[in-house]
Amino acid sequence: MARTDNSVTIRAPLPLVWEMTNDVASWPKLFAEYARSEVLRREGDTIDFRLTTHPDEQGRVWSWVSRRVLDVGARTVRARRLETGPFEYVHLHWTYQDTAPGTVLRWVQEFAMRPEAPFDDEAMTARLNSATRANMTRIKAVVERAAREAR
Repeated sequence: MARTDNSVTIRAPLPLVWEMTNDVASWPKLFAEYARSEVLRREGDTIDFRLTTHPDEQGRVWSWVSRRVLDVGARTVRARRLETGPFEYVHLHWTYQDTAPGTVLRWVQEFAMRPEAPFDDEAMTARLNSATRANMTRIKAVVERAAREAR
């Protein structure tokens, strides 16, 4: 099993951070790598959706279906890929914490790569850490801008 653990403090109220980061349909505005996000099924606090990336350096487009389960009271989200592709599994846990400087958004990803995948666990950990940090920086900027505009 491989694991990543990253967090960012967003200078915005927790309800705004929660709303924007859990609006899966808007993820192409929050995440630079996603060209499309399509909600397939919504039942209560469970969302099944398809993400499609922009082409990578080799022109490949990646797409998969994931499920997010929101726990509004605890301000946590559990997610997993339903279509795992090169992964044996991918499990994500997002937590939101209200602090004096802002909302701390933390993502923990646990996964394992298939033996035939183009990357092993160590290489994918490095790739995911890099991508997650870049995504968090972008999300921070987008949400903080929305918070300023709301004032």
